[in-house]
Amino acid sequence: MTSVASLRAEAATCTRCPLYARATQTVFGEGATGGLMLVGEQPGDAEDRQGRPFVGPAGALLREVLAEAGIAAERAYLTNAVKHFKWRASGKRRIHDKPNASEVRACGHWLERELVAVSPELVVCLGATAAQALFGRSARVGELRGRPHAVSPDITALVTLHPSAVLRAGDARAERRAELLEDLTLAAQLLRNGVPALRS
Repeated sequence: MTSVASLRAEAATCTRCPLYARATQTVFGEGATGGLMLVGEQPGDAEDRQGRPFVGPAGALLREVLAEAGIAAERAYLTNAVKHFKWRASGKRRIHDKPNASEVRACGHWLERELVAVSPELVVCLGATAAQALFGRSARVGELRGRPHAVSPDITALVTLHPSAVLRAGDARAERRAELLEDLTLAAQLLRNGVPALRS
């Protein structure tokens, strides 16, 4: 079986979609294998510069909420559906720009291989892009939240908010944060009690 390290090395020169041309580097997944796998949308500005997933403000919130849910972040595998930072300029700042379906599809090559290499007990999709990468373009966070779903005979997943959506929620931030905590607490319970085998 191909290891995460070898996949990371291979992905470093990826040109499967145009995003590589403006990104600083490929940001591949990292962390512990065989347990919880968290999949976000794409790296942000901080991740693009550092070459590691979830090291910016959204990552800080994710780690905070994981800890509250009883999950040690270092025991999870963190990755994104898309491995290059898609951005648009706003003055001197680089602003996140949502990846399109063809970019998500092109990067699905890496996510599929990561799933095999990591062999997670449970996957948590953080946000709509991650959910659509696993369940198809019609996947909606609001419809899928709150219960486990079968991605395949070997993969069970939960769907929740991306922590960046919590940060952008304004007056509803506390409510959105509580929803993220609720879903990650469910993930902790499933990992503790046994992830159910589901039919896709």
